[in-house]
Amino acid sequence: MPTPPPADVIEPHTAPDEIETRAAFDRRLASGSLAGLTVQGLRLDLDPVPDLAGTDVAGTLFVGCRFASRDVGADLVRRGANVVPPFSGLPYPTQPAHLYTPEDLAGGFAEGGFAGMYDTRVYEHFRSHGGALPDVREALGQRLHDHGVDNALADATRAWLATHGPQSVVGVMGGHAVPRGSVPYRMAAMLGWELARADRLVVTGGGPGVMEAANLGAYLASHPAEALATAIDLLAVAPDFTDHDRYTAVALEVRQRYAPTETLPRSPGEVSGLDWARTGGLAIPTWLYGHEPANLFAGKIAKYFSNAIREDTILRLARGGIVFAPGRAGTVQEVFQAATKTFYGTDGASGAYVFLNREYWTRELPVESLLRPLLAASPFGDLSGTIHLTDDVAEAARALIGAPA
Repeated sequence: MPTPPPADVIEPHTAPDEIETRAAFDRRLASGSLAGLTVQGLRLDLDPVPDLAGTDVAGTLFVGCRFASRDVGADLVRRGANVVPPFSGLPYPTQPAHLYTPEDLAGGFAEGGFAGMYDTRVYEHFRSHGGALPDVREALGQRLHDHGVDNALADATRAWLATHGPQSVVGVMGGHAVPRGSVPYRMAAMLGWELARADRLVVTGGGPGVMEAANLGAYLASHPAEALATAIDLLAVAPDFTDHDRYTAVALEVRQRYAPTETLPRSPGEVSGLDWARTGGLAIPTWLYGHEPANLFAGKIAKYFSNAIREDTILRLARGGIVFAPGRAGTVQEVFQAATKTFYGTDGASGAYVFLNREYWTRELPVESLLRPLLAASPFGDLSGTIHLTDDVAEAARALIGAPA
């Protein structure tokens, strides 16, 4: 990337002509015209089934919608609409209108254990249809799904960003294999707790280890710190994520025990509907790593098939800083992928780069010695001051929040 793309290429945009809820659809239908609109992922086969016979549908795009019969879809095409129906035989929606919840991903666990979960069933389908190199039909279904997740993610974060600004979103990266109950896990959880209580939206890669810990801390942000410590102790009876059934079962038990009964106070002028951001934050995982159990503590989950889109999305959102806990190749990749964005100012100003565990990042994997001179040479000036190394959660929180933790 020799220069950053023009701002209009990467700037998030609103799409007023996209219809993603039945209520919005019914309002537009009552006007007598759906012309030029995009209708995404709606069940138009459920009561009350809409009568589309006399509606102007010239140039309307129906993507991933279900109709009462094939004849309805065919009639829409004859009258000038474009119809991309849901693909048959797929265990996932080809145009999801909303982000996933932990309950969505864990659906089926009570009846069939880890193997029966929605998340696992989609992963097994993904593997059996080519994995990262799917056949054409599967590739089209996955691309439509991921585009729907893109739209749903934009919708979910728009109100938060409008109230709090892009500098309120903090990413947390780190090793997926960090055991529950370990010191790094506890540090990440406590930091997630601190960030959520300071009106920061915690964003992780949605996997186990450090990522789960950060979302867990945000999930329990309305509880005292002692409750978070107790929750971690409960989770520590299943420390290894490869013990899938036990690992998932105890996560669901902790979720139930600490189901949010109240949320943190809203900021002045904040719209309703953002409690999810204060009860777990956001996770952005991928089925490329579907062998790892789902992180069930995020408030909303944007799960993609494409890992490349997912990686870029996390870093694009995390303009309020990024925490890097100890990790291996994947975490190091994220460090320098983020640094490229910061160096060129691709997504605007960046927050602090906080590296937890000074010894690890200066001696075991001396990333700092490469990153600091790189950011010092940015065309936007010396940005090396954004780098912070610490062994202390309170110090990390101060670097990200700008106030005492």
